[in-house]
Amino acid sequence: MTRTAKENRKTKETDISVDLNIDGSGEANVSTGIGFFDHMLTALACHSGWDLSLDCKGDLKTDGHHTVEDVGIVLGQAFAGCLGDKSGIARYASFSVPMDEALATAHVDLSGRPYLVFEANFRRNIIGDLEADLIREFFYAFAVNAKITLHVRILYGENDHHKAEAMFKALAHSLRLAAMPGRAGGQILSTKGVL
Repeated sequence: MTRTAKENRKTKETDISVDLNIDGSGEANVSTGIGFFDHMLTALACHSGWDLSLDCKGDLKTDGHHTVEDVGIVLGQAFAGCLGDKSGIARYASFSVPMDEALATAHVDLSGRPYLVFEANFRRNIIGDLEADLIREFFYAFAVNAKITLHVRILYGENDHHKAEAMFKALAHSLRLAAMPGRAGGQILSTKGVL
């Protein structure tokens, strides 16, 4: 069974469409108007094995905040939609990604309880054309709308590009592993019987 979802969201600030297949081959077609953010979302799709088509038209004349946050909202909703009732998935996963001198780690619980722990310091205010503080905004919006617990952390590093990319790739691999089917009989991994 292929797990897919489509989401659309239009506000006075952004117009976003997402088509997501979490059992894909890592093909991405992403356009947000923010080049470095596109690069991060493409890395997320590639390393998670998602087929992702994402288009966002945002009020970039203001700044990138609405675009980045709203993409996190819609992509999180699409990911939640792909998981359905979460029958048979691994639920938990952790992954660390080294990128040259930087090391990032991500830990996820596809629990239905949204929470974010984010630990990262960037040297610059802007990475490429993306405001560095918006990286946390994306992770927060994604975690809340996907209804997952996410802990993501830079353990060390010097280059901001490397640190950010390692975080997105660590998230990708942890989501891929946590969403992987494998529970016998399609059981839900919870004493409550629901996630």
